[in-house]
Amino acid sequence: MNPVLANSSSQRRGANGINARASSGPLRPTCFLCLIDAFLFSKVLPMLHVPQQSQKSLADGKILQGVSDGVGVVTFNNPEKRNAMSLDMWEGLGHALIELRDDPTVRVVILVGAGDKAFVSGADISQFEKTRHNAQASEEYSRRSAAHRALLADYSKPIIACIRGFCLGGGMQVAMFADIRIAAESSQFGIPAAKLGIAYGYDGLRHLVSLVGPSWARLMMYTGMRIDSAEALRIGLVDRVVPDDELWSATTEIARTISGNAPLAIKAAKITIAQVLKDPGDRDMDAVQKIGMDCMDSEDFREGRRAFMEKRKPQFTGR
Repeated sequence: MNPVLANSSSQRRGANGINARASSGPLRPTCFLCLIDAFLFSKVLPMLHVPQQSQKSLADGKILQGVSDGVGVVTFNNPEKRNAMSLDMWEGLGHALIELRDDPTVRVVILVGAGDKAFVSGADISQFEKTRHNAQASEEYSRRSAAHRALLADYSKPIIACIRGFCLGGGMQVAMFADIRIAAESSQFGIPAAKLGIAYGYDGLRHLVSLVGPSWARLMMYTGMRIDSAEALRIGLVDRVVPDDELWSATTEIARTISGNAPLAIKAAKITIAQVLKDPGDRDMDAVQKIGMDCMDSEDFREGRRAFMEKRKPQFTGR
């Protein structure tokens, strides 16, 4: 069964697998959460109904990859720890993204968290003593995950983050790397680096500042505060907020709309927007000009003109 559909006991437990309402011993969180989270989400929310599909398992099943109707889906499948990211999961994510990038039938990718508690709740703190206990270890961790983060940041196809529940720390970085962020009303966002004594990376802060501005970035980083979905929408961190039980349908509707449009035209928009966000001296205007010419010389442009004149839906091929 698709783990996003499964309403298992593990999804009703806290980050360390202990029931949120009762415990015989002290809680030791393994992701960017504290005990109050269990009570914030003690109300049962409707499950995220992601249709079952043929899936490939990566990172010992903690990353799932599937394709349906031109839409690639990558699932963060670590619900016992509220989808906290381990180094193995970063590597699995990289492999999944490469396969979807190289699949000509895939035109857009959705990132989603398994269960009903989190998109990605941050890094897996239970690994910190082994992988990030000092500056040297943290540098090695960053080196090993850098290629996968760069792949996500510069992905050639549109990525949509389908966010429900906690989106914290490293999870925020994953979401901010996406082109579009659709959030459920129950979502919560934050970067608690100041509460852990660690520095948030340059790439993550660059994206945060570009989305919400320097003032809100300072407020979030200095305080480690969390904000709800309404505030995230107001400050520009997410693009749309929908009821929890409409999240998947709203996300797939956007994905299928993108999938039905001309791939070269979307690629041109993606490349051009990326260059607009760079400093003038760093912009690759040759790349912008080239993709524009490719569009004008494409079979898709001819198909778009014919379909308009014939009053029918165009059938784009990406050529």
